[in-house]
Amino acid sequence: MVQKSALMLHICCAPDATVPVEDLTAEGWQVAGFFYGSNIQPVEEYRLRLGALHKLMDYHNGLPVEEAPYAPDVWLSHMLRLGLMEEPEGGARCTACFELQLEAAARAAIRLGCSHLCTSLTISPHKDAARITSIGERIAEENSLTWEPRIWRKKNGFLRSIRASKELGLYRQNYCGCMPSLLGRESPAARQGRL
Repeated sequence: MVQKSALMLHICCAPDATVPVEDLTAEGWQVAGFFYGSNIQPVEEYRLRLGALHKLMDYHNGLPVEEAPYAPDVWLSHMLRLGLMEEPEGGARCTACFELQLEAAARAAIRLGCSHLCTSLTISPHKDAARITSIGERIAEENSLTWEPRIWRKKNGFLRSIRASKELGLYRQNYCGCMPSLLGRESPAARQGRL
């Protein structure tokens, strides 16, 4: 196996990273992970997801993972300033969130000397892979990085991630992460109790 370049893998959550981490390391990439997390609410949920990520990276011989500081107030202020908190799931708020996460991952890639940038976001059948790829290409170019274009859900990637998550005992969340996505999954009565 030929050793490839250093690659920063933006990781949205451990289950979605199972296949990318396995495949990229098998291909010879020097993989480092990056976890943003400021979009995740409440803090208990953030801790569950971060714990699952560390479990995954430990399983892969302690692959390094860089964690952005947990600053949900910064994420919320950004979304409020853009007027995106009422946007539907999958809309403009998600685009802005992907941009925040990939921009932070690009900065980490530069800091750690990675030449390539990739994301685990494209494993989800609920996310727009073309939009994510477009954002990733732009951010990589703006930061003099090479975008590694992968649609991880292809070739049964999503099903593989579910199996791997079960085998490893990884926590699997049932919403994207932000409070609007959580509230969107709840009944109107449950939402009222949170407001």
